[in-house]
Amino acid sequence: QVQLVASGGGLVQAGGSLRLSCAASGSIFRINSMGWYRQAAGKQREWVARIKNGGSPDYADSVKGRFTISRDNANNTLFLQMNSLKPEDTAVYYCQYTNPWRDYWGQGTQVTVSS
Repeated sequence: QVQLVASGGGLVQAGGSLRLSCAASGSIFRINSMGWYRQAAGKQREWVARIKNGGSPDYADSVKGRFTISRDNANNTLFLQMNSLKPEDTAVYYCQYTNPWRDYWGQGTQVTVSS
């Protein structure tokens, strides 16, 4: 089993920045992918960014150039640096861990961007 705890959300004005963290614990397999998703009120969950262990990051077009995903493998922690935030970035952000057998999800952290 893998447990994911996300943190770092909050309220920020448009143009501001936030840094999300996701701490993973449990049976972390070295071949894995970690990523961030978000779900705005009344909308479906959407993919934001992903990074494989030892791989390059991928981003959704809506956040490319503004968000940066990174990971600290020594501490099994995933980060999402969010800059130039827009009101449309408002959502609950979820971290995901994927190994060859299944996906795991964190509890989500709320990000609210005011205009």
